[in-house]
Amino acid sequence: MTPARAILYGTLTVGVLDILDAIVFFGLRGVAPIRIFQGIAAGLLGRASFGGGAATALLGAFLHFFIAFAVVLVYYLASTRVALLRRLPWICGPVYGGFVYLVMYLLVLPLSAALPPKYSFLHVANNLFAHFFFVGLPSALFARAAGVARVRMDRTARYS
Repeated sequence: MTPARAILYGTLTVGVLDILDAIVFFGLRGVAPIRIFQGIAAGLLGRASFGGGAATALLGAFLHFFIAFAVVLVYYLASTRVALLRRLPWICGPVYGGFVYLVMYLLVLPLSAALPPKYSFLHVANNLFAHFFFVGLPSALFARAAGVARVRMDRTARYS
C-alpha cells in the first residue's frame, strides 16, 4: 500500500469508527447525530454552532475528518523514523490512541471554544476504548501497511 493510500484509508477508517462510536454512545443517551457534529464544530464556533443547522453539522464533519487525517499522518510520519511503531502496531497503536486522547482532552478542548465536557466514568471509559482501538490501532496498522510496502519497494529497487 502506498503511503498516500494508507493515510487516506487510515483517515477514513479512524474517522468513521470514531464518529460511529460517538453516535452510538451518545445516541443511547438521546443525542441526535446532528448535535454530535455540531458539538465538534463548537470547538470553533462555541454555542452558536448548535443554532447553525446542517451547515455547522457539515463543518463539524469536516473538522472531525481533518483531525482524523492529522492523527493518522502524525503516526505515519513518526513510524518512518521509529521502526518500533511499525513492528509493534498492536501495542504502539493503542498507546498512541491514549496519547491522542490526552492531547485532545487536556490541550485541544480546553483551548477551543467548546463547552467543557461533562465527565463520567462511563464517558471516559468509552473514550479511552475508542481512542485505543478505533483511533490508535488503525493508525498503526495503516502505517505498518505503508511501511511494509515501502520496504518491499526499496528491496526491489536495490536488486533491479
